[in-house]
Amino acid sequence: MEEREERQEALAAHQLTADEQQQWYAFAYVLSQLPAALEGQMQRDAGIGHFEYMALSALSGSPERTLRMSDLAHYTGSTLSRLSNVVGRLEKRGWVRRRPDPTDGRYTLATLTDAGQDTVAGAAPAHTDEVRRLVFDPLTKAQQRQLGTIAQRILHAMDAPCPTDWSSPDSPAAH
Repeated sequence: MEEREERQEALAAHQLTADEQQQWYAFAYVLSQLPAALEGQMQRDAGIGHFEYMALSALSGSPERTLRMSDLAHYTGSTLSRLSNVVGRLEKRGWVRRRPDPTDGRYTLATLTDAGQDTVAGAAPAHTDEVRRLVFDPLTKAQQRQLGTIAQRILHAMDAPCPTDWSSPDSPAAH
């Protein structure tokens, strides 16, 4: 009997409080619903997936619209394998070009073409409006700043720092 009580006490010590459960469920639900909403908007308005848009956008904001594939994977929060498949599809549409890195042949560069830049430029206004509508408009300015701070702290806890300097005009995330 005593062993069972000890196990129950140990289990209780590792459970979320009622308040934590409520906050976690709301946050987890946002994590599942927001990508779907952004994907739907991007498909409706631009005929591309949100992940494809993120890759194109990161290239658009990079010097010479070019990044190493490994850096692009980091910017998009993706594996190199997944990114390679997506960039292959973007190449077929004429939006991205890949070539060996002339400074280090172990790497592959991805470059946004003019047609790809036109795609990003055409998709950006509706995407920005949707992000603003879903994420920023419901929050006060103070909450918006808190959201950024909270996101950075969670990323730090996961040892996954945000790959961009948001204040830099050359940052891929600025676009």
